[in-house]
This record gives sequence, C-alpha cells and structure tokens, in this order.
Amino acid sequence: MNPAQTMNLGCLLRQTALLFPDKPGLIHGEQQWTWGEIDRRVDAMVAALRGLGLGKGDKILVQSRNNLQLFESCWVAFRLGCVWVPTNFRLTPAEVAYLGASSGAKAVIYEADFPAHVDAVRLASSELTHVVCIGEPRTGEHSYEELASRHTGEWQEPATVGYDDPLWYFYTSGTTGKPKAGVLTHGQMAFVVTNHLADLIPGTTERDCSIAVAPLSHGAGIHALLNVARGACTVLMPSEKLDPDLFWQLVQTHKVSNLFTVPTIVKMLVEHPSVDQYDHSSLRYMVYAGAPMYRADQRLALRKLGNVLVQYFGLGEVTGCITVLPPAMHSADDDDVNANIGSCGRPRTGMEVAVLDENLARVPMGVVGEICCRGPGVFSGYHNNPGATEKALHGGWFHTGDLGKMDARGLLYITGRESDMYISGGSNVYPREVEEVLLQHPGVAEVAVLGVPDPKWGEVGVAVVVRSKHAAPVTPEDLLEHLDGRCARYRWPRHIFFWEVLPKSGYGKITKKDVRQALYERGDISP
Repeated sequence: MNPAQTMNLGCLLRQTALLFPDKPGLIHGEQQWTWGEIDRRVDAMVAALRGLGLGKGDKILVQSRNNLQLFESCWVAFRLGCVWVPTNFRLTPAEVAYLGASSGAKAVIYEADFPAHVDAVRLASSELTHVVCIGEPRTGEHSYEELASRHTGEWQEPATVGYDDPLWYFYTSGTTGKPKAGVLTHGQMAFVVTNHLADLIPGTTERDCSIAVAPLSHGAGIHALLNVARGACTVLMPSEKLDPDLFWQLVQTHKVSNLFTVPTIVKMLVEHPSVDQYDHSSLRYMVYAGAPMYRADQRLALRKLGNVLVQYFGLGEVTGCITVLPPAMHSADDDDVNANIGSCGRPRTGMEVAVLDENLARVPMGVVGEICCRGPGVFSGYHNNPGATEKALHGGWFHTGDLGKMDARGLLYITGRESDMYISGGSNVYPREVEEVLLQHPGVAEVAVLGVPDPKWGEVGVAVVVRSKHAAPVTPEDLLEHLDGRCARYRWPRHIFFWEVLPKSGYGKITKKDVRQALYERGDISP
C-alpha cells in the first residue's frame, strides 16, 4: 500500500496539543495535565526509549492501573512505531507472563505495586531487555519519571508507518483456551477512530469531557483515543473500585458528556440512589458494549438519564465496529416504534454486516445464523497464530462466533454466542432470549442460563439467578409462572438455582464458563 496513505496514529495527540496546549487533557484526583504537558512528556519518553534501543516493531508490555503513565504509554508506543501491549491489571502474574512471552515484549512498563508480574515475565520470556517502573524502581530497572525528566524538551518525529504496521496487540478474553493477540494496525485504527467519532459520539469537541470507569487496556482505551482526537479531557476515577456516588459527583463537577462502559456497570450506576443526587444533565452519550443490555435495565437507565444511551456491538478483532444503536433508536416506551427492543442496531458506517449459514450463504430475514462482517474495521489477524486467523477470516468475512438475525430494515438482533446455544429435544435454545424474559420479573436482578447434559432431552437449561434486593424473595415456582405464556416451554430452564453473586470478568461481563464450573464444584449439576 502507498505509504503516503497512512498516518502514524500518534499524530492525533500532537495535533490536539498544538491546537489546545493549555486545555486540560487528563484529570486524576486533584491533579490535572494539559495537552501540551502530556505531549511533551510523551516526546521525552519516546526519546528515552529510543536511547535504550527501542524502535519500530518492538513490543512494549504495560501492567498498570489507570493513571497518567498508562494513558501516555500508548502514545509513546505509537510514536515510536512500537506495538502497545496493555494488560488488564487484574490478571495474575502467570497470566501476564503468558502475554509477555507470547507477544515477544522487549520492554515492560509497570506500576510499582506489581513486581511479581514483572518477575514472571522475566522467567517466561528471553526477549525482555528493559523494565521501566512507575514509582520506585528496583535494581536494574529504570524510573519512568526519571527517564521523562532526563529528556524533557526533546521533540521527537513520529516513526513512519505503513497501513498494516501493528500498533496494538488487543488480547481476547480467552473464554476458550489461551488469550489471542488481535493485531490492530495504524491504518485500521485510523478508520476505527474516525468511525467511532461519527457513529458513537458525534459532535464531540474540546469543550466535552469523558470519564473512564474501566481499565484503559481495552474498550475504555479505544474510547480514550476518540477524546484525544477531539481534545476532550478524560477524567480517571481515583481508585479502581467503582464508587457510584463518587462517579456521579465527578460527572457533576467536570460536566462529563460521554463515557464508555458495559451494561452491568450502567445497571449499578442507575440503580444507586446517588444518580438522583447529582446533576448529570451534561451527559450526552453513555456508550455501552460488551453485551446487549437487558430491556429492564435499559428502561431504567433511559428514565433516569434521558435519551443518552448508545449501544454498539463489536469484538476486539474489529475494535467494536459492527453495529450501532444511537440515542434516537432507544426509547423507554415499549410501544414506541423507536424502541427497537432487543436490537443492537444498524451496520456501522463503512462496514458490511451479514448473517450467514455454514456455507457462507446469507440466511433469509429473521432466520438465525452466524453474525459476520467485513470492512476497514477488521483486524489484520492474530499474532503468531495463522490457524486462528484463517478460522476467524474464513471466506473473506470476520466470523464473530455470535448468532443472530436481521429484520427487514437491516437491524441486527443477537440471539447468543454460538457456544452458548444448546439443543433440547431437537430444538435450538438461545439462552439470551430466556434471560431477557426472566429479567422482566421484578424479583430478578441478574441471571445466567446455560445448557447442561440430560439423558432424556440431550440438554436442558439451568438458570442461576441473583435475587433483587428491592422485591420480595422470588421462588422457582414464581419464575416458571412468569415464563408461562412469555416463553415456549421447551426453552424453560429445568433447574433454577439462587446465588448471591454471579462471577464476572474484569470488564464486568458475566462469565458463563465460570458459572458452569461453579455448578460442577457445588455438585448442583454433573459434568
């Protein structure tokens, strides 16, 4: 590809810093930094790491909670032409060691609270040559702040890159097997940032403000790129623990206008009494992804916040660019034609979405098949994993592994993960649809439905329910009565268990493999 068609994504920060040098770019607790300060610090770290021998194509692993240095580190990597390899800080040392070894990380930037993670990477990888500590370094390590101060004022030219040059290894959650590194490139991500600005938070300017409630290592980090591109400040929560009262206080104080989150966090925020105690009228876009939101939670959020919800559907491999359901396509009124209940929206601008059968043929409208897509948002493949790449990109489509259907307008409806579907008595059951009905009962706060082996029916459904604290305790009989007339009997769960909490990933998603494992360990079901 013509190299003149590709911009180093790191230029986004430089452009914003030139336009708005004195405007705040990042706020963390009582501290704030302007765009000019951030850009100069990034240049200083680029100079420092270049001096250590890092350059185009090298991988930089980052193990840190949300802070200034983590926020800067992606721009340092991009400007160097290196590959940013952020971890979820909640991972264990062994899990981070795998990421370090599988990515071939040459350098690690880590927060001082995680020395065991660095030691684990050292043992697992022979390619690691430099360790930079955010805080007090150990013997043989570099201090992040000392490196930055040593090179203050050294302007750095961004590395020249091609469209397919990688800038980010976006690790999958690893629900099956080891996590895989989806390779995001400079050219692909230039499209993604442009697309997200157009479809998710249109009209964003330097007068806007965002707040990060999730680790910047994944979806929240993608969202941060958009705000940097438009000069909108990002507010970091003072702690990794979500405090709804503090969240709404910060929204009021900083006049937050957009954020990225997941449905479970939206639920926590709008169910907390503090949502009614602070002014959140500045909020224009509450973007949620990772899973469709249950209708009951969606209605409550719309009633509390107004028409600010934006849903997008997408995986890390396409950086969220599959569909979007903007504010105008949400409504708290079930009878409103604009409610689009159950839909995850229309195809993203510049992306093609199709529901295909096993022969890669489009299925008829309303028929369930695998959701696939193609377009500039699709990643270039998995790092060092050609087999997984071929499977994911088979036939010229990216295969999501999600099942869904389309309506006459081209709106997409997800029925569940391909791996979640089970067959009971010869009939396909999509747990997502059953969960939606159960959540309409006021006594249900959360639920996970999954299929388990059964000698008579092949498989039957199991529902694990978290009772609502705001209603009378619900019983299995109550739930079966609720399902009657709302859900075909073959889809009813044969077993219902009540737990205090459901296991969730570091990003707030219910992890069904952990639900299943816990059911086995409790002896509730047999493998």
